[in-house]
Amino acid sequence: MKISDSVRQARSNNNATPTMERCVAAYPARRGFKPYIQTPPKIEGVRGFIDIHCHAESDQQDALALAKLASENGMYGILYKGIGPKENREGPMEYVRKLEQDMARWSDETGIPAIKAWGGYFVTRDNKPPNREKMQRMIDSGVTSFWLALSNHANTYSIVGGKPRRWDPTADPKAHTGPLPWDEAVRVGHYALDEKGKLKPEYEEAVRMIADNDRTLSFGHSTHREIWELAELVDKLNFKRAFIDHPFSPFVNITVEQMQELSKVGITFNFTFDELSPMLGVDPGKMYEAIRKVGVEHFTLSSDAGDTLFPNSVEAMRQISGYMIAFGMNADEIETMCVRNPAKLVGLDPDIVVREVKERAAAAA
Repeated sequence: MKISDSVRQARSNNNATPTMERCVAAYPARRGFKPYIQTPPKIEGVRGFIDIHCHAESDQQDALALAKLASENGMYGILYKGIGPKENREGPMEYVRKLEQDMARWSDETGIPAIKAWGGYFVTRDNKPPNREKMQRMIDSGVTSFWLALSNHANTYSIVGGKPRRWDPTADPKAHTGPLPWDEAVRVGHYALDEKGKLKPEYEEAVRMIADNDRTLSFGHSTHREIWELAELVDKLNFKRAFIDHPFSPFVNITVEQMQELSKVGITFNFTFDELSPMLGVDPGKMYEAIRKVGVEHFTLSSDAGDTLFPNSVEAMRQISGYMIAFGMNADEIETMCVRNPAKLVGLDPDIVVREVKERAAAAA
């Protein structure tokens, strides 16, 4: 059968830019677009969900408005990866506690149960490697989850570039480079391995502290070599609260086969709306296939939303779970990925969370 002229034309005019190319242009565009704070409208369809990757800093979505929206629609909780002023270097818990107080008053006024809120910390946020004093201060303050290097990782700089202001205080605050050569990226960015390819002592100490204090660890934007070294340590420590964020993003880009190997030591994979968005453009069908091949027990779904170009995190949770349902996930599987597995990662008993969610739903009916 001959291919029609219209199909041939559609193939020759393919405007779907490959993800790796797309993210180079998208990353500075989305990070630079901050014209207003998002205050989301009411959304249905996410009862009991826990979002373990939510951005709500001062130039992103409004943390309190989001918490109210999530509560109105029956979500169980939000782990705020970022909350409070963008320049905050002292950790999230002051702002999480304030949010909890505001939500308690709101809940008393409305009769709507307030979501649980947790705080996350980016261990190289101050552009310095992790150290014992900083880690202990964050642990003592109540931080639930720690992220290794992200936007200032050498891996990020080599893939999409970065803001030169991070390493040059005289640079234009609005400037954003293109992808940097690896040697230059390592010079100005973070990298967890030493010259022998082993974890640097400060990174190993940070992971051990997180595990010893029963907190949660994201590998951040780690390279494959770093991921395998971290996985070896996680296995040695028998640590079950480690996860890999946006595994199909260009920053991580691991294969299904690698997921199958890493899952053997108890690492969870956190698929995000960010991956599905037009900014990265991951095929949701491939995401679904990966979950099927590796197993729903190894996955969570989250928003990684907050930037102004994205929908709010509650809507992002609705969309990413909706895609998976559309491809074939059933209600129990969605519960596993959006309620049970996230509950484990934030340190809760998933059976207790599910029971509480059902009791709230029955009371609201």
